[in-house]
Amino acid sequence: MKAATLAVALLATVLAAAPAAAQPSRERALADLGRVDDVGARRAAVQALAEEGQMADLPVLARALRDSDPIVRRFTESAMWQVWSRSGEETVDRLFATGVEQMNRRQLDAAVSTFSQVIGRKPEFAEAWNKRATVYFMLGDYPKSLTDCDEVMRRNPYHWGALSGYGMIYMQLNQPSRALEYFERALAVNPNLSRVEDTIEELKALVIQRRKDSI
Repeated sequence: MKAATLAVALLATVLAAAPAAAQPSRERALADLGRVDDVGARRAAVQALAEEGQMADLPVLARALRDSDPIVRRFTESAMWQVWSRSGEETVDRLFATGVEQMNRRQLDAAVSTFSQVIGRKPEFAEAWNKRATVYFMLGDYPKSLTDCDEVMRRNPYHWGALSGYGMIYMQLNQPSRALEYFERALAVNPNLSRVEDTIEELKALVIQRRKDSI
């Protein structure tokens, strides 16, 4: 699930207040994320990686989800989504953007077709699998959604969105214990998911109650 409107507004405010500076190179940005003494450098580094980062950078970015600075953490969430959404091929990215637009317009059958084309052209592009999993979920086709989530995780083990997706599917399938497992995994990757935290507490209470009822 992407950052909410409030996070976008916060990002715009911070950027507006920040002095103009040259964007660091990808290599410098990766190094700067480890500068515990300079929060400004870490913020700039994450912004640079949002534009230039690669899938190989995900382990470094995932550590930044635990940064002491909340703005670095929020920037990092956004940066990871941006990295995930780049296939590395312009024509594939354009087709992917078409699928996202179709999904947002709830042209779901068309979106499935488009994301399937993307997957056919670039099967290693994990986010195409994730978006098709989302569309299958919206269509109520939970087995296909689960299968596509499996494909996402094979290619991107940091994808907390897909992990949360498993949880949502298992909630729909009335399997709260399995849903809880996947929401906890999502939170382990990204500890900033407050809504997931709330869902975990609700599921824990539900699982406990079901166990009591079965005695």
